[in-house]
Amino acid sequence: MVDVRRVKLPGVGVLHTFVTDDGGKVGVITHRSGQSDLISFSDSDGGSDASKVSLRLDEDEAHTLAELLGGTRITESLSRLDEIPGLAIDWFSVDYDDHIAGQKLGNLASRGVVGLTVVAVVRGESANPAPADDFTVFPGDTLVVAGTPEKVARAFAFYRTGEMKAKTPADTTSGG
Repeated sequence: MVDVRRVKLPGVGVLHTFVTDDGGKVGVITHRSGQSDLISFSDSDGGSDASKVSLRLDEDEAHTLAELLGGTRITESLSRLDEIPGLAIDWFSVDYDDHIAGQKLGNLASRGVVGLTVVAVVRGESANPAPADDFTVFPGDTLVVAGTPEKVARAFAFYRTGEMKAKTPADTTSGG
C-alpha cells in the first residue's frame, strides 16, 4: 500500500503526495475551485538532477485521469464480484417516468423480494451508502443493488413500473 501524505494549503485547497519506488514524488493539488494540479518532482531538495512537471486539469479532466489510472483496479475488483455464484450487483438509473422517481425506497421484502439489498444511492458526485427505507429517490439517481439475478430483475421491474412480477421459489427462501 502506498503511503499518501495529505497537507491542507490555506486559501488554496489540499495537497496529496506519495513517494514512488524510484524516489520521485507525485502529487495532486486539489483547488477549492475544483481544478487540480498533477505534479511530479524529484525527491532531492534542489539538487542538480531535480526536475518538476506540472499539469493543470479542470474537474472533468481530473475525473477522467482518475478513472484511467484506477480503471484496471476497479475492473478487476468488479470482475471478482461477478465470479461469486448467485450474486448480481447492478445499477439502476432513475428516469423521470420511472415509478420509483420521487418515491421512498421502501422495504422490498414487504413486497415479496427477500434477500435484495440497496447498497447505495448515487446522487451527483456523492454516494448515500446503505440508505434507509424512507430515503426518497429522485430522477438522475443511480441505485446500486445486490442480490440474486432474479431478485435484481424483479426489483428493477418494480422500480420502472410499480408492479411486482410473480414470485419465484427463490424469493420465498430466507437464506438469500
